[in-house]
Amino acid sequence: MNFYEEDIYKLLLAMLLGGLIGAEREYRSKAAGLRTTIMICLGSTLFTLVSQRLGVGETDRIAANIVNGIGFLGAGIIYKEDNRVKGLTTAATIWAVAALGMCLGGGFYDIALVGFGVVMGSLLLLTNFANRISRINQTRHYRISTAFKNKTLNNYEKLFEDCGLRPSREQQIRTGNEITGSWKVRGPEKAHEKCIRRLLNDPEVKEFEF
Repeated sequence: MNFYEEDIYKLLLAMLLGGLIGAEREYRSKAAGLRTTIMICLGSTLFTLVSQRLGVGETDRIAANIVNGIGFLGAGIIYKEDNRVKGLTTAATIWAVAALGMCLGGGFYDIALVGFGVVMGSLLLLTNFANRISRINQTRHYRISTAFKNKTLNNYEKLFEDCGLRPSREQQIRTGNEITGSWKVRGPEKAHEKCIRRLLNDPEVKEFEF
């Protein structure tokens, strides 16, 4: 069996790059942290090295299966919470980490290092930019329970609009003398906070979720 010293360097570099990306995810308390990203990067590198030794025809097949396998792993990280989908960035990150491992296994160090720089730059530098965009336009789900009166829900929709928000009515439920309305509301963060304060101070609101 032939042993190549370069393969050790590839694995060590995969551990380093995967570990740096994983450290960022670990710092933000994400599902795929330090050890997970290291294992993904190392695993992709190992599969690529093995495919090269197996010979013609195996390289493409194993590379395609790496992509499929990472897809299943990423799907397990994505989940839904409070009407919002979470884990998409982490799932995309482990997909990119697998690609970095394949680049290292194939000996394409230039692509791997540039790719690593772009991935880390996106995770570190674009977070604040994404938060600013979120503050400009947020989507929140409101659920309000109050005593039933004519045009009750219309009054709350007008309240949303007066605060500078754009409501979209969803489910409505009436139980006895009470009515509960749900809305998907879009608008700036400050407008949401203004609306929340007014609803919290509304004596007719019996239950309020946002």
